[in-house]
Amino acid sequence: MKLLLKGGRVIDPSRGVNRVSDILIDRGRIAEIGRNIPHKGERVIDVKGKIVSPGLIDMHVHLREPGNEEAETIETGTRAAARGGFVLLACMPNTNPTIDNQDTVAFIHSMTKKKGAARVLPIGSITKGLEGKELAEMGELKGSGVVAVSDDGGVIHNCDIMRHALEYAKMLELLVISHCEDETLNIDGVMNEGYWATSLGLAGTPTASEEIAVARNIRLLELSGGALHIAHLSCAGSVSLVREAKKRGINVTCETAPHYFTLTDEAIKEYNTNTKVKPPLRGKKDVEAIKEGLSDGTIDVIATDHAPHTPEEKEVEYELAPFGMIGLETALPLILGLTREGVLDLNEALAKITNNPARILNLDGGTLKVGSTADITVIDLEEKVIVKKDSFQSKSRNSPFIGWELQGMAVLTICGGKITSMSDQVKNKLCGRTK
Repeated sequence: MKLLLKGGRVIDPSRGVNRVSDILIDRGRIAEIGRNIPHKGERVIDVKGKIVSPGLIDMHVHLREPGNEEAETIETGTRAAARGGFVLLACMPNTNPTIDNQDTVAFIHSMTKKKGAARVLPIGSITKGLEGKELAEMGELKGSGVVAVSDDGGVIHNCDIMRHALEYAKMLELLVISHCEDETLNIDGVMNEGYWATSLGLAGTPTASEEIAVARNIRLLELSGGALHIAHLSCAGSVSLVREAKKRGINVTCETAPHYFTLTDEAIKEYNTNTKVKPPLRGKKDVEAIKEGLSDGTIDVIATDHAPHTPEEKEVEYELAPFGMIGLETALPLILGLTREGVLDLNEALAKITNNPARILNLDGGTLKVGSTADITVIDLEEKVIVKKDSFQSKSRNSPFIGWELQGMAVLTICGGKITSMSDQVKNKLCGRTK
């Protein structure tokens, strides 16, 4: 069925577009963009006053399936993604079994085709079983359709293995995504080392743990060549290291997550285990440095690091709880908060969740050009929502933002020309236009 979006403000960072236009969708692709496209019997949705963006891309999620379906599945995770405005997810390999072989990749593709409300592109593991000891069959993984390799959830301490991983990935034109952490500095750490850790009596993790690993991996990248993407930056020192590396022309990119520019380690003072993440929430100076890195372009991407856990896992003592929070359904309004603060303009904010991740992962997406796949997110900048525990589409509820009032929501998500999520306000307008 043809679909016509009428009167929205189209913002496409990939092409520098920012203007009021209609968009005609036909056979899953964008057929026409322009003012006052005539209505010829298409299904029409009035999006006047709304932002029409390329479909949002999250290049760092944990969907848990296969192996931990009690916390999340591809079906529930992609439903949450659609609600949050996301059309494409890159899922991390710390599943059970690990995404280190063709069969697991094929399973994820199959489940996505059957039950996915968004596209899911697997990230293969760098080492077999995420053990950091022996390289996985990267050629096999590339052939089966992974978009990158990473041991996220595990850390490759052996420099020789990391060097060879970068070299092999370079030959295969695969991106290496690195979780940067020197675990010898935080064997028992559960939060940021500093005032609040001391005050709360919890073991701390110093920022040096991340910074040392970032510096090492940048140096190995200089030695080996290839492409390196550093996951979830959390502290000032790491931002400075990446900034300096980029000035030297090194092919490194990076991301942060919404909780690293929204929360500080003070949020842990009530021992809410939903604030326990890895790397941990940092101090105020680190939060300001993350914002500066986003503003000056050092940080290329904002990704959620969506990490679901069951209530049984999280409702324990802080030290015993697993690391991770969900983020797909709260990410967009938190990111839009940066535009109200003046950290980013709207074009810059959308670029970090559309064409930037598409470019880094070498995907055909993140754009609204005519002929491209109709992946579209419609955003109401004014809509406010109180985050409620029972309102999540995700199977898990481990969010520190429950009870928060958030502003700026996805009200319509279109993936491949198919509507995957629609708010009540848009449904009302749709009904009004098609009677």
